[in-house]
Amino acid sequence: MDIRQLRYFLEIAREGQITRAAKRLHMEQPPLSRQLKQMEKELGVTLFDRSGKRLELARAGELLRQKAESLLQQFHESLNEVKELDEGVRGTLAIGAVVSCVSLLPPKIKLFHERYPNVTFHIREGDHFLLGDLLHHRSIELVVTRLPFEFVPVPKAYEIMPLPSDPFVAVVPRPWIAQTKLGSGSVTLRQLADCPFLTLKTDKTTGMHERVLERFRQSAAEPRVLCECSSVAIAVALVAAGIGMTILPKSVMASFPHPDIATVAIADTVFKSEVGIVWLKDRYLSKSARHFIGMFR
Repeated sequence: MDIRQLRYFLEIAREGQITRAAKRLHMEQPPLSRQLKQMEKELGVTLFDRSGKRLELARAGELLRQKAESLLQQFHESLNEVKELDEGVRGTLAIGAVVSCVSLLPPKIKLFHERYPNVTFHIREGDHFLLGDLLHHRSIELVVTRLPFEFVPVPKAYEIMPLPSDPFVAVVPRPWIAQTKLGSGSVTLRQLADCPFLTLKTDKTTGMHERVLERFRQSAAEPRVLCECSSVAIAVALVAAGIGMTILPKSVMASFPHPDIATVAIADTVFKSEVGIVWLKDRYLSKSARHFIGMFR
């Protein structure tokens, strides 16, 4: 079995039909069918269940799919590593960022582009689970994220470079500054406990939500949770409408400037968010990815 046959197999697995797979591979159906039979004969197993309208992977086929994807990825990475040996920094750098870290990217990308004009960017935004999945499947090379990184399919699979920590602040409707004691320049968590609270929480990621609630408990306070928001954008929109307040890392608000929103320092606790760059351990990193990480050191 060779690399070409593995590509054929993976295309059949994706399409679930030899006719469609042959069309995507720009070849006729009979030769592709012969290649599949040859693979099954060589391995001595049945790779697909052919009982339905769609070809479904058998147990052996599913195992081969996982191994084949990994082998082909390593094969392409090896080719890229060889090609880059005598080349400058060029190509496309695919990176991910959680929305609360997006504001960290523009100054670095601007400087990087000035130094390496032959590199283009592909940027994906999402939660830990989406970005972790993209990283695991090599759709992106690195992630700028809040720590800890909650997507961990394989323990100790990641390298993490910590970045400077980011203080949490109270994000409040601007009219509240004049109407309450928040105008003193700082506020305690006990004061905030009396305000309608908008918390960030999704079905998969709960780290920031739990950290904020724990800080309230340490201050012998319990927030009045009005709404659980699945994104920073939702929470900020509700704050701007005067519905409630939230607590976010200070740098987040650089991405959501709004005239009806004010940020206030939290006085009674040292409350910071840890930030870092995450990439797969023991996997090839392109020159552009290595140089981009270097700009944060």
